[in-house]
Amino acid sequence: MSEALLLDGVEKVYNQGQPNEIKVLRGVDLTVAPGEVVAMVAPSGAGKSTLLHIAGLLDTPDGGRVVIGGNDLTGKGDRARTAARRSEIGFVYQFHHLLPEFTAVENIVLPQLAAGVARGAAQTRALELLDTVGIKPRADHRPGELSGGEQQRVAFCRALANGPGLLLADEPTGNLDPGTSDQVFEALMTLARATGLSALIATHNLELAARMDRTVRLDAGVLV
Repeated sequence: MSEALLLDGVEKVYNQGQPNEIKVLRGVDLTVAPGEVVAMVAPSGAGKSTLLHIAGLLDTPDGGRVVIGGNDLTGKGDRARTAARRSEIGFVYQFHHLLPEFTAVENIVLPQLAAGVARGAAQTRALELLDTVGIKPRADHRPGELSGGEQQRVAFCRALANGPGLLLADEPTGNLDPGTSDQVFEALMTLARATGLSALIATHNLELAARMDRTVRLDAGVLV
């Protein structure tokens, strides 16, 4: 089975060729196996968000390869990258970015409708995901009526709505108190194990990182 994610010699340079050139990534190599949950820890400004954006096809590397589910997407056009993002990759950020005018279940249904899923099937999938993370009774509440932890659980469900093989998360519990952070992390791991999901999760929380399958550290532009 192909790796969920393969980064091969990924480089990123800002102000390329200029006197103040900044080499953010200096040949990053990383493999995330199917079903593996990998923690990425790094000091602030080390380039973890840049790395996640490149892995998620939101940015392009200046060198190296990005392979998602065995499909080499290096240098592919916008259409191919957009299609891969829609079907192969889920994103979760520190802030949930839910649409405030829609209910929890509607926030999870919408990306499925955009992918061509029938409304009934999308509704069923959304409710199943909410049930997995323990907040199905809150399905008809809008984000403003949910706690921070509940909002982030909805964001996880939305990210997985279209059944991606890879989840990329940037400090997904970073704005939550320790107790809520632990509950949300458990919900994420439950989803990952239930769906066979692979994940690369950037976090400052070393305790949470230790509970994942493996931890890598981004230091001076390389992974160790």
